[in-house]
Amino acid sequence: MPDIHVSAAVIVDEAGRVLVVRKQGTTMFMQPGGKPESGESPAQTLIREIEEELGVVLDEAALRPLGTFVSAAANEPGHRVVAEAFATSIDPATVAVQAELAELRWITPADVGTLPLAPLSLEHLLPIAWPAPAN
Repeated sequence: MPDIHVSAAVIVDEAGRVLVVRKQGTTMFMQPGGKPESGESPAQTLIREIEEELGVVLDEAALRPLGTFVSAAANEPGHRVVAEAFATSIDPATVAVQAELAELRWITPADVGTLPLAPLSLEHLLPIAWPAPAN
């Protein structure tokens, strides 16, 4: 199964909502981010993609590496996505749909069952954003 390498952002606002986006011509919501250009580090890729997609300029120092995660690709059947994920925060008032995005949403755990979400988001990134409560 061919791999698609991406950088993805887990962005949680002060209310605990997580930012997800849907690209034009697709049905699934996912974390913002995208594929690297030649010579870019994963952090550089994410900074460029966030500026292109949301109009927000991030400082690399504000990115907290979360690790590498693998899931089935949401929009490319027969592929898997290998994501370098980073946590960061963004003021919701500063983001706007740009570039190839069709829409964005700030979601809560209650929204998970009501939206089509990418496997990477469901399996790995949303559980990081909303850890299970300790017993």
